[in-house]
Amino acid sequence: MKILVFAGSTRRESLNRRLARAAAEAVHAAGAEATLLELADYPMPLLCGEYEAENGPPENAFALQALIADHTGLLIASPEHNHSISALLKNTLDWVSRTPRVRGANPFAGKVAGLMAASPGGLGGLQGLDPLERVMSTLGCLVLPQKVAVPHADKAFTPTGEWADFASEKRVAELVAAVVRVSAKLAA
Repeated sequence: MKILVFAGSTRRESLNRRLARAAAEAVHAAGAEATLLELADYPMPLLCGEYEAENGPPENAFALQALIADHTGLLIASPEHNHSISALLKNTLDWVSRTPRVRGANPFAGKVAGLMAASPGGLGGLQGLDPLERVMSTLGCLVLPQKVAVPHADKAFTPTGEWADFASEKRVAELVAAVVRVSAKLAA
């Protein structure tokens, strides 16, 4: 099983990037292959109808389409911005969802998605996961019902990125195991 793991943030000290790295390690521990994606490596302009009409989707949207299609499952660490998902993540998902009209099939269709968030607040970014679930379901993903929010995430990791919050580590490992398990069953 190949699981694509990424955060909806490009900020260097992003807690969700730390969470994505920890989840990628948990994928390996669960016996699957993890690809840790950095959205900073795939910059795209803001989705705009005029831009799309003149240029089509950007090449990085097609590169992500191919990368997503090559994986059986997704793990997304999403920052919460105003009780929703980050503009970066939404823009990325929107552009990639436009690519099937130009090249190939919907890369999200039938993928298993595990959603998680990390925040220094007491809810751990939980309120941003419901909007992300709606978007991912609309794109054709089977979104697992268990979501993981890591509260007080500024204290959940050591300075070197290791887990300091073992309860959150356990919940992430359980979500990862579920993504790997369901992906394997659907791929069979």
